[in-house]
Amino acid sequence: MNQILDDILYKVEKPSRYIGGEVNSYEKEIRENTIRFGFAFPDIYEVGMSHLGMHILYNLLNEIDDIYCERVFAPWVDMEEILRKENIPLFTLESHSPIDELDFLGFTLQYELSYSNILNMLDLGNIPLKSEDRNENHPIIIAGGPCAYNPEPLAEIIDVFVIGESEESILEIIDVYREVKAKKINRDEFFDRISQIEGVYIPRFYKVEYNDDNTIKSFYPIDSKYPVKIKKRIIKNLNDVFYPEKVIVPYGNVVHNRAMVEIFRGCTRGCRFCQAGMIYRPVRERKAEKSLELAEKLLKNTGYEELSISSLSTSDYSELDYLVKNLIDNYISKKIGVSVPSLRLDSFSIKLIEEIQKVRKTGLTFAPEAGTQRLRDVINKGVQEKDLIDAVTNAFSLGWSSVKLYFMIGLPTETYEDLDGIADLGYKVVDIFYNTPKEKRGRRLNVTISTSSFVPKAFTPFQWESQDSIETLVEKQKYLVKKLKHRNITYNYHDAKTSFLEAVFARGDRRLSNVLIKAWKKGCKFDGWQEHFKYDKWMKALSECGIDPAFYANRKREYDEILPWDHIEAGISKRYLIKENEKAKKGELTRDCRLGCTGCGINTDLIGGVC
Repeated sequence: MNQILDDILYKVEKPSRYIGGEVNSYEKEIRENTIRFGFAFPDIYEVGMSHLGMHILYNLLNEIDDIYCERVFAPWVDMEEILRKENIPLFTLESHSPIDELDFLGFTLQYELSYSNILNMLDLGNIPLKSEDRNENHPIIIAGGPCAYNPEPLAEIIDVFVIGESEESILEIIDVYREVKAKKINRDEFFDRISQIEGVYIPRFYKVEYNDDNTIKSFYPIDSKYPVKIKKRIIKNLNDVFYPEKVIVPYGNVVHNRAMVEIFRGCTRGCRFCQAGMIYRPVRERKAEKSLELAEKLLKNTGYEELSISSLSTSDYSELDYLVKNLIDNYISKKIGVSVPSLRLDSFSIKLIEEIQKVRKTGLTFAPEAGTQRLRDVINKGVQEKDLIDAVTNAFSLGWSSVKLYFMIGLPTETYEDLDGIADLGYKVVDIFYNTPKEKRGRRLNVTISTSSFVPKAFTPFQWESQDSIETLVEKQKYLVKKLKHRNITYNYHDAKTSFLEAVFARGDRRLSNVLIKAWKKGCKFDGWQEHFKYDKWMKALSECGIDPAFYANRKREYDEILPWDHIEAGISKRYLIKENEKAKKGELTRDCRLGCTGCGINTDLIGGVC
């Protein structure tokens, strides 16, 4: 294989995507008892190498002697063309082995529009697309990640889903496999055994029936020994769970070229559109001293010149000021910058940004999400316009001149007044900059305003709501283009057609598996990349399968409808989600649950005790 690589790598755009052997990557001898696990990211190397979960599981598995975890990424179109032309199977980066020689191929599901790449990678690896067509000689196809909370669109493709945080469950699955492999027990028995592991969902053990109107009539296990509900896995103590002290350092640039320390999981804010804020509950913090210890080891073992502290809402971390001050003090002399993403406007500290800018100024990013207070209350964002004004005023007075503002369009109850509010906020930010004394402010103001389109997601209070039609979303985007014409403002927006397809798969059922296969056969792949997205082919695939995509994306659901993901237990009760949806209609806020339990169900129904 190495000789073959030497012959083809000079023909592709970025050879470093495929060679492996980077600093801190593993090289292991493959023995007869070695359990081979391929961590598969269904996008290109630069995207996958920026994914923290990959680094965690890669190092966790490789620290066990008889497990060899290797990486597999989607080859870019130039490499795929060569692989197909030369009849070379998709291979791992570490040993350059064909992926069909692995015991497991594990996909992380971060984005619905990466699903077609999963099929493309399986096909490039000579692995049958459907679970039912695989035999003892094929790897077990496993998947996890946020999109696994609605696993049904991939139900006929993925063998095993892991619901929730997988650091413990993946080891339990491999423990069973180790025993099964030693005794030469078949894969059906393996599936049967691991079905009893908490957090494991195996679609072949469940049946679904539909009503005449195409809604779900019933969903049930084929045998009483299989759980009716699949309960997500939770890591209860973040201080004790495995976290890597070294990560692979790529040869070239990737999306996030820096060391990352995860300081907590979960979010207590309760934004009603946000899936991550619901499915990753409850909040569990890593102690500041532990985070500082990890930061020191990661920087020493990688040589990175930037450290990012990672979480869903970094400014909610209880020890943030202490952590950032110590990081700055420890590394200012080495010119190592500290990145603090996911800042909330209402807790944006002047002291914090003063600390950050001691080393280097990066752009500031805020997410008001909606242009008016009415709509921010509907989505339970819990921030005021004054918070944004105060934050940018402080930042500009300290020399910042680049600000990014993120908004969402198409939110439930949105009107054109809310769109006007987006433009108004943008112009207010510009005015604040020019009202800042020249000796304090930076040069060349750039305000970037980005809008994404609302996509209703499973396990959110808005999971029952409809998505705006493509035509409506395009109208709103054009409206904002006209409103935001200013030399200091750059306006970006997400393609409405890709958001539509995302909504189809976010709320779809297992009938979409065949649509996915048909669309892939028509040439659909890299759907998250605008230049490769083939909307017309997707619509043709849906039509040929007799499926109306608006049924999934644009249809408002009733509370009593059986949803495709109702067999998954995410810890948030449906009663709570309904209550939150009704409060949204009234524009009523729900407090941050750090200030008092709001009754979501996570502490009583899933983990016991108090969050």
